[in-house]
Amino acid sequence: MIYRFKKENAARRPGVTTVGDAIHKMLEMYRLRPQFDESSVKVYWEKLVGKEIASRTSDIYVKDKVLFLRLDSAPLANELVIAKRKLIQSLNDSFGYELIVDIVFI
Repeated sequence: MIYRFKKENAARRPGVTTVGDAIHKMLEMYRLRPQFDESSVKVYWEKLVGKEIASRTSDIYVKDKVLFLRLDSAPLANELVIAKRKLIQSLNDSFGYELIVDIVFI
């Protein structure tokens, strides 16, 4: 028997939500969004900046939509200050909403 996808059979029933929507509602209801966002930024940081820069980042945390980064290299911090706006935009674009409004290098 060959299965064939039929678009008319794929419609959602009323009252049924997707798993993604359910997870987002749960995060909002239990006020876990800030912790989830912080852990997501930590995971995404290496993908955004690459392995070399991520290896020189010793601490990452988010507080009140501000990303705090502790870097092991002063010249690297200067380079990232120049690219701050682009980093903020890339993070916000990848998450689909305004997650970060500023980056502070410690």
